[in-house]
Amino acid sequence: MQILEATRAAGLKRLTAFTPRMGKHYASGRNFDPGPDRHKDVSGLSPYLRRRLVLEEEVVAAALDAHGAEAAEKFLQEVLWRGYFKGWLEHRPGIWSSYREGLLRDLQALEQNRSLRRAVALAEAGQTGLGCFDAWSRELVETGYLHNHARMWFASIWIFTLRLPWRLGADFFYRHLLDGDPASNTLSWRWVAGLHTRGKFYEAKAWNIAKFTNQRFAPRDSDLAVVSEGLEATEPEGLPPLSPLRVPALPDRDAPGLLLLTEEECCPEDFQPGRLDLRGTVALVASHLRSPGMVSGKVQRFETEALRDSANRLGVTCETREAGAPGDLAAWAAEAGARQIVTGYVPCGPLRDWLDAAGPGLAAQGIALCEWQRGWDRAVWPHATSGFFKVKKAMPRILTQRPML
Repeated sequence: MQILEATRAAGLKRLTAFTPRMGKHYASGRNFDPGPDRHKDVSGLSPYLRRRLVLEEEVVAAALDAHGAEAAEKFLQEVLWRGYFKGWLEHRPGIWSSYREGLLRDLQALEQNRSLRRAVALAEAGQTGLGCFDAWSRELVETGYLHNHARMWFASIWIFTLRLPWRLGADFFYRHLLDGDPASNTLSWRWVAGLHTRGKFYEAKAWNIAKFTNQRFAPRDSDLAVVSEGLEATEPEGLPPLSPLRVPALPDRDAPGLLLLTEEECCPEDFQPGRLDLRGTVALVASHLRSPGMVSGKVQRFETEALRDSANRLGVTCETREAGAPGDLAAWAAEAGARQIVTGYVPCGPLRDWLDAAGPGLAAQGIALCEWQRGWDRAVWPHATSGFFKVKKAMPRILTQRPML
């Protein structure tokens, strides 16, 4: 099993190695899942992009410079999907709250239902008896990765064939995926279930699995459920209305500050924090916030190493602290003599929930929470209000701008 090094240097090396394949090779091979450690036609950059050890702008520039917009179109669209999902959830943060509340209910039901608990345990252990599904489940746990097509098949089988609660499946992914992202993960599972785009769901089909695994798996039609409708009936109220995008408070150059490093922004040097009056730096380990369950050690190690790499590149003395009681944040700032906490933008997700919970304590002590936000997000997110088509339509303008900061 390949062990990923969680550094910017390793991410850039991977970017350089894959750049020649961002054109026709990616377009023709991206849907095929050849199995663990054989993924040659997908980049493997997602764990680095997730933490911005490597930036979307850098990946886009490499693809455009090497292949041009037309030849690299499929690859460029995949880069935009991550930004689309983040922006969509920023416009509808209630969907994230609903997922978290529903997950707690599902976990409570799991405790009370022995047969459901056994079914979920077998699915997570890769012991359902359905060869392809079991192999993907083991691959996810052992490697922290699944090919995107396999994620769709897996989620469809979990929901429609095994008839397991979709939130438990999303939680299983989020606990184990090295590139696990609250927006992409939650909304992808919702899309498969027919909840993201109302009336549309994803049905895993035997012929499709056989074709795109190069016959590595060949399930029978009877192994998989025939799906005629999604789970829309479970959410009859539909989607919530759009909310305005949150505008973060910007750092005050003259106020004493505490720099907070998180996995949401592992290239803080781009924002030139040295121009600020920083009194200390804290690397916030927050992997455990992903789930009430046990988060994979691989995920926790990758995040911790990424934060360490960020601090090393900044050349700062850094304390590593775990996101425990939200009130700790105000205490850390006061301890450093800081009047503001400065960090990269934290979008909707568990860490945003933690920071929001810390807000009253910060306000009581007159400590501001300030965030840097990248131009990439400001360019993509306003278009992420409905389906992906609006972002796709805006892609030429977004790519021409090549927004950085």
